Amino acid sequence: MGVGVRRRWSTVLLIFIASRVVTTVFLATMFALASGRGWTFASYRANPSFFTFSGSWDSSFYRQIALHGYPSILPTDATGLVEPNAWAFLPVFPGLVRGVMELTGLAFYPAGVLVGTLFGAAAALALYGLLYSRVGHTSAFWAVVLFCFGPLSFVLQVAYAESLYLFLVFCSLWAMLRRRYLLMIPFAIVAAFTRPGILAVSLALGVFFLIRFAHRRADPFPWRERLAMIVAGLLIGAAGLAWPLVAGAVTGMPDAYLDTELSWWTGFVGRVDFVPLTPWFLMAGRYLGPLGVVLVIALAAGFVWWLCRPSARRLGPELLVYSGSYGLYLLAVFLPQQSLFRLVMPLAPLLGDPALARSSGIRRTLLGVGIALQPVAIVLLWFIGYP
Repeated sequence: MGVGVRRRWSTVLLIFIASRVVTTVFLATMFALASGRGWTFASYRANPSFFTFSGSWDSSFYRQIALHGYPSILPTDATGLVEPNAWAFLPVFPGLVRGVMELTGLAFYPAGVLVGTLFGAAAALALYGLLYSRVGHTSAFWAVVLFCFGPLSFVLQVAYAESLYLFLVFCSLWAMLRRRYLLMIPFAIVAAFTRPGILAVSLALGVFFLIRFAHRRADPFPWRERLAMIVAGLLIGAAGLAWPLVAGAVTGMPDAYLDTELSWWTGFVGRVDFVPLTPWFLMAGRYLGPLGVVLVIALAAGFVWWLCRPSARRLGPELLVYSGSYGLYLLAVFLPQQSLFRLVMPLAPLLGDPALARSSGIRRTLLGVGIALQPVAIVLLWFIGYP
């Protein structure tokens, strides 16, 4: 590894460390204020500490999985409807934390924060490596800065699966950019059992296969690469669809996973049946009426416009196709609420858009807004709702 390469990687790590200092100061200050003034946390802990504070919200389900595994009988309410339970959360992160607990003797929450932070650093490095070959150092560097200092960047150091998932997805996309399609498989399959969303990578492979086939005269598309893309796409897609089958087999209820996920929707839209491509319209229509439907269409159109901008094309068709696929995934299956801001983090490669790095005004504004919104997000998500 050359001196220049080591310097670039070291710079990325320094950016991540600096961002963790800022975020930790915000978190620690808020925890001290809340503890000293007796504020009520949104996610209750019997014995609050900084580490349990950093493992709030659904981390308790990861802890349950790490210590006790998954329930064979789904919890239900008085009417027989499934209640929130551990089957909504996938096993790789809690399994990894359990291994760290056994090796170090740490309790779940410190071990979870340790794992989350280490993979947060790895995700920052992977994002830089993913973007560097396409848009160069400056754009890749600023993408990492905005990624690490974003409003919800605290998820890169808490006992949540986000940082691990981001690292795995960025590595899988890195292999896709280098047309090493079979190398995508191990990263994507592990990601499929870390957090939902890997179906977007499978869809992106399918779409990019069609693009490469259409341009095979100008850009040779040998049979070896065609076969590799097909195998990778099918295996990744199968992995992305496997967890509901696992949940159904263990519990004896075919819809165990779907019913579990829908149990989180109850507080927003009541008990509803799942219909793909309708959750955003359901949520917007419920609270904003016809204006909400128009707003969803406008957001979707704006996202497509962003992907089609000339500067964004510098990212290359692979990253644009993936971003479009992931956006479609969110539109198809996700009920938009406060978790949306966390779930858009896999779109971080779009921060490599050269138009962002080219303007110092835009860079500074986005960085300043990201840092300023961190304490706002902490107050909202730690004391009012959940991310």
